[in-house]
Amino acid sequence: MRFLQLYNYEIAIFLAMVGLYIVVSRGNLVKKIAGLSMFQTSVFILYISMGVVDGGSVPILTEGVTRYSNPLPHVLILTAIVVGVATTAVALSLVIRINEAYGTVEEDEVHQQDESF
Repeated sequence: MRFLQLYNYEIAIFLAMVGLYIVVSRGNLVKKIAGLSMFQTSVFILYISMGVVDGGSVPILTEGVTRYSNPLPHVLILTAIVVGVATTAVALSLVIRINEAYGTVEEDEVHQQDESF
């Protein structure tokens, strides 16, 4: 039954592998950004999973509580989510500019047009 206790790690590994596969195998820039976003989400799940303490309580001093969860991993991931959303927005805006300049979002076609100039 240990499998049922560690499902969040397996989900994180699955999302990381799918995201990596999408980034490597696809030539469409929008799909590559979606793959990077999936990979990033898997890292978030992994860090949040490692920050949980069994039997831990929120870090507020109360009577009778001896184990506390560390809030630092959750705060860091919250900051990483904000940064991830911002970088994804910038990447998508760059894809829009690439589409305006080259007329396509396929990586191979952009490279062919660059080599012909």
